Amino acid sequence: MSEQWWSIEVLDGPFSAAVWYDAHGSSLVEAALSNGAGDWAVRRHHWGLVFEVSFPDLDRWWVFRHLPAVSAALDAVPDPINGLLIYPGRGGSAGAGDRRRPRPHLGAGAAPLPESPEPEAPRCDRLDEYAEPLAVTVQR
Repeated sequence: MSEQWWSIEVLDGPFSAAVWYDAHGSSLVEAALSNGAGDWAVRRHHWGLVFEVSFPDLDRWWVFRHLPAVSAALDAVPDPINGLLIYPGRGGSAGAGDRRRPRPHLGAGAAPLPESPEPEAPRCDRLDEYAEPLAVTVQR
């Protein structure tokens, strides 16, 4: 039986996510463990924190997620509009272990395009030298 991890990211807002966790963290951990969580972890970042919890199945996650203590904690995050992300899997800065390689500079090592001579337009100082008479025909 494989456990499934869930992540709750809380971003800083008018107050720090660490302050939020100090107020609600023990109730989240207690609710998770009393409802069958196998493991949990908290990782603090410069932008907030990630509360990760694993459950043996999806049903236990949904029971945990809809507990009044969990709902009250999630309603009290520092930024309730943009500061709460909930998703399956471990989150935060858990990404690829390899660093990004720098991309080559745009046009690096490229030869310049050859310039083609453009035909010059005739230059004139006076317009009437090159102006052709305009013939207007009127049909009746």
